[in-house]
Amino acid sequence: MTSTDVAPTFVVLPGTASDEVFVRSAFAAPLASSGFGLVAPRSRSVAEHFAALDAAWRGEPLVVGGVSLGAHIAARWAARHPRRCAGVLVALPAWVGPAGDAPAALAAAASAALVDSEGLAAAVAGVDGWVGAELRRAWPRYGDRLADVLREAAGSAAPTLDELRGLAVPVGIAACADDPVHPLAVAETWLDALPRAALKTTSLDALGTDRSALGRAALDAYLAAASGRRSPPDPIG
Repeated sequence: MTSTDVAPTFVVLPGTASDEVFVRSAFAAPLASSGFGLVAPRSRSVAEHFAALDAAWRGEPLVVGGVSLGAHIAARWAARHPRRCAGVLVALPAWVGPAGDAPAALAAAASAALVDSEGLAAAVAGVDGWVGAELRRAWPRYGDRLADVLREAAGSAAPTLDELRGLAVPVGIAACADDPVHPLAVAETWLDALPRAALKTTSLDALGTDRSALGRAALDAYLAAASGRRSPPDPIG
């Protein structure tokens, strides 16, 4: 980037029933270290995610991104608005096209049913470690909307292979090699379909110690894709 270039705005959306707090913990420091700013919308539903990206555009191309559901929405928005998008950050993509029986979709649907039948505490009771701590922090912020948001996410669409093939902008993909809910194979499918993409991996254990491991992996992959390097997914701690 030369002195006359303007750094793009990075707008990053949260995953299913997650929030902007997690987005900032994962992406703010890595982006800042490379001279980029972060916009982390407080959107919750699929429609609110799309609306947040529409609202963020001010006539200059954006780099859009997200985690899981947020990544799906960002990529779909980029496919719809190619002239508004300078690139995409994809963290933990969960499926391609219709959700079907993807593990993340089944988990969201099951959690919605538990919230409806037994309440929030029961829905997170069996989730241990940092993931459980994040759910117990973020889910109460949704109030009565939680089950509906989970159900909506479980039935939402990710970009199709054709949409991914049509994305001409650089795309950085981050995946956790040990995440059964967001399988590495899905990230590799996205990588194979995208014309300008790179993939970097980290681990759930690394995120437990430092959430920004996810943001560093995504940004490193994006910078590799932007420079034309389709590098192998070396782990990023």
